[in-house]
Amino acid sequence: MSKTRVIVILGLLISLDIILTRFLSIQTPILRIGFGFIPIALSGMLFGPVIGGVAAAVGDILGMLIFPHAPYFPGFTVSAFAGGCIYGLFLHKQNPSLIRTTIAVSLIVAVVDLGLNTAWLSFLTGKAAMVLIPARLAKSLVMLPVQIFLIYSVCRYFTGGKFLKYSRTDH
Repeated sequence: MSKTRVIVILGLLISLDIILTRFLSIQTPILRIGFGFIPIALSGMLFGPVIGGVAAAVGDILGMLIFPHAPYFPGFTVSAFAGGCIYGLFLHKQNPSLIRTTIAVSLIVAVVDLGLNTAWLSFLTGKAAMVLIPARLAKSLVMLPVQIFLIYSVCRYFTGGKFLKYSRTDH
């Protein structure tokens, strides 16, 4: 795949991430329920862990610069990068499988959402992490099957189409 095509596709996925995260999500000071994970999972699936992580980090930075809801904190960019990398590690150049998708989403929920992001929020708000965990855990338990289903469905859709087959053979 040409570099121009990769940049254009990543630009579209990053734009979609920003829209789904900043405009089509429910956000409180300690929780965000949205669907920005879909384009990040796609970028990891299409281009691998490093580019998936970079796309997630760029989406986080641009989203904060263009539509700030709070002061910028680089810890969340690190978390975004880690999430994109995990999607890329488990989904890139693989046939979509429910097990692989479940492992990727579960790792992101446990390590990134409940681990890193809770630590960043605790640092920023001054609240103990144990105070933040119950609400974040409840949200994660509700969203886990939704994320698994949506990512698995989207990956299956794209692997059946010309788009993914073309991008895999031209690397």
